[in-house]
Amino acid sequence: MRIISVFGSAAPQPGSADYELARQMGRLLAEAGFAAQTGGYGGVMAAVSQGAAVAGGHVLGITCAQIETFRPVSPNQWLTEEIKYQTLRRRLAHLTEKCDGMVVMPGGVGTLTELALSWNMILVGEIPPRPLIAVGGLWAGMLNAFINPAYVTPQFAALVQSAKTPREAIRLLMKAVA
Repeated sequence: MRIISVFGSAAPQPGSADYELARQMGRLLAEAGFAAQTGGYGGVMAAVSQGAAVAGGHVLGITCAQIETFRPVSPNQWLTEEIKYQTLRRRLAHLTEKCDGMVVMPGGVGTLTELALSWNMILVGEIPPRPLIAVGGLWAGMLNAFINPAYVTPQFAALVQSAKTPREAIRLLMKAVA
């Protein structure tokens, strides 16, 4: 089973633009034959899980006792399988190491951490090269502002791809993982 980790904010609610974008991402992943793997809670994670589950896909939720202590939450209802760790560090390790590619949907500080960690782990060889795709204008703008050739060489910048839409992200995944 080819697994794609999807990162994104816990904030978007059903019906919001970001929730629907993430739901589409989950559906497209399942239709392309990928298992969707998320942090397992609400917002983008629930939307991806819902989209993949409704499309008949396998949905993994990588949850964490430390998060549930910090913010009382429960895993979303769409998970096929839950894997729970005690610490955020172990959860992040699973999400970045045990996948065939990563997709970054809209999010905040936690999602930025996941993007930066994934990018750096690929860059230094901590994990083998795999697709890392940032979806939407938020990340395209941030990456354009951040990538300065004095600090981020073109070779390192190329480790993160931008996609405007979930459909474009799936095309990039299919080229890289198929």
